[in-house]
Amino acid sequence: MRRLLTAISLSLLLLVTACSQGDSSADYDIIIRGGDVYDGLGNEAVTADIGIIGDRIEALGDLSAASATTEIDARGLAVAPGFINMLSWATETLIEDGRAMSDIMQGVTLEVMGEGSSMGPLNEDMKARLRQRQGDIRYDIEWTTLGQYLEYLEARGVSVNVASYVGATTLRVHEVGYENREATPDELARMQELVRQAMREGAMGVGSSLIYAPGNFADTDELIALVSAAAEYDGAYISHIRSEGSRLEEGVQELIKIASITGAPSEVYHLKASGRSNWHKLSNVFDLIESARGAGLFITADMYTYPAGSTGLNATMPLWVQDGGHDAWVERLKDPEIRARVAEEMRQPTDEWENFFVDAGPDNILLIGFRNPALRPLIGKTLQEVADERGTDPATTAMDLVVEDDSRVDAVYFLMSEDNVRRKVAKPWISFGSDAGAPAAEGVFLESSRHPRTYGNFARLLGRYVRDEGMISLAEAIRRMTSLPAANIGVYLRGEIREGYFADIVMFDPDRIRDNATFEEPHQYATGMVHVIVNGAQVLENGRHTGATPGRVVRGPGWDGWL
Repeated sequence: MRRLLTAISLSLLLLVTACSQGDSSADYDIIIRGGDVYDGLGNEAVTADIGIIGDRIEALGDLSAASATTEIDARGLAVAPGFINMLSWATETLIEDGRAMSDIMQGVTLEVMGEGSSMGPLNEDMKARLRQRQGDIRYDIEWTTLGQYLEYLEARGVSVNVASYVGATTLRVHEVGYENREATPDELARMQELVRQAMREGAMGVGSSLIYAPGNFADTDELIALVSAAAEYDGAYISHIRSEGSRLEEGVQELIKIASITGAPSEVYHLKASGRSNWHKLSNVFDLIESARGAGLFITADMYTYPAGSTGLNATMPLWVQDGGHDAWVERLKDPEIRARVAEEMRQPTDEWENFFVDAGPDNILLIGFRNPALRPLIGKTLQEVADERGTDPATTAMDLVVEDDSRVDAVYFLMSEDNVRRKVAKPWISFGSDAGAPAAEGVFLESSRHPRTYGNFARLLGRYVRDEGMISLAEAIRRMTSLPAANIGVYLRGEIREGYFADIVMFDPDRIRDNATFEEPHQYATGMVHVIVNGAQVLENGRHTGATPGRVVRGPGWDGWL
């Protein structure tokens, strides 16, 4: 109901705005001339001009008689709504560099964050831990709530719009801590109140990440309670499900159950089948989701366009050893008896936890990030290669690296099938997210490697899967990066090229757009994106960043500023 009332209020605002506009001969701040305009709804392109005043699209059609302060020649270019990164980890990179270079160069104009962990709400202990765990990017924590963090980014200056879910893991740590136990009724009630506060501040809903400790310690009932609180404000649920491997179907079924009980629109984060023995399960997952959709549930998914994932070496070790948080985990890994038990469990296939050590294999685990400068020469080597150099077995090496670096140690895992990537690209209910930050190919960001999805996720879709392989049409790909994700999370007045909508607009050459980042050389920008406009301000001009930072907080349907 709140979502409906908000939409009505916005429609009335647009009506008033439209009535106050002049005719097509009026002057504009920007006119985009002669581009192939894709509306974002999946319709084929029409050649048209776009007139922009302030932060809004004011006219669409033939504006040959009009003038503007800035005119952009878009002939031969695809003109589309700005792309939405449905799974962004730009939380810290935007603090370091608000230009969001890796994403702006691909046409991303909205970063959606909050996979399990979010940048608020924080208590004092969480702030202290966050300061302690900072790596190459250092910053003061000038906020407490999630809404305050988003406003901090906007005030600091960012080139992209920002939005976030409130993280279920963050809520659990806030009230329960890092222990593997059930939340008490009082703790759960306080977590629900934190959800409601976040929703009123503009959160999109609740996000969970259920293969990692301590997020994994939450049972289904706890998640239902949190999502129910978000649903009071028409919030959504999005989840890195409890298993993407041996218990993949069960993980999807849990999300469907939560959606069914709470009524919240629900999305599977970076849908995949991990590990060769699980690749065939993707067909069953498609059937589960499409059956739920057919029954009236609002279930969607997102993906990245690569057959490899990225996370820490914590994904190679059992959850019990991580009980109590990072410091407790590292201390346990120093105990010979515990190390022997951990190593044995790492080497065994299991349904009890998501064992990336077995699913990928040590020769398919690429090390990409260390806090300790002494370990950075190992970047770009596999876990097996480092083990061979050290004369230790890979399980022992993984534990040693976590202790020596005092971090989870970032790694790339080659787990998925390229054929399954193509099958997901073909599904009309799947949108796209990088599962990465938005760094620049310079400065402090070069201290670590990256997954190439950081620089190429969206360009790869347009170049490889649309242009080169013809998996889907260009119009459909644009829909899947614009109006589809906007509708999924309840974003208003974005995701389409339409009069009255915010002027988040990208212009690219369909024949030239491509990803250039590789696993060996990831810090390479995509090419082919020519112009990017965010909230009516040009951020990318002829492929070069202008320095403009017009990005704003994009708030969800529960924001108390709507009504």
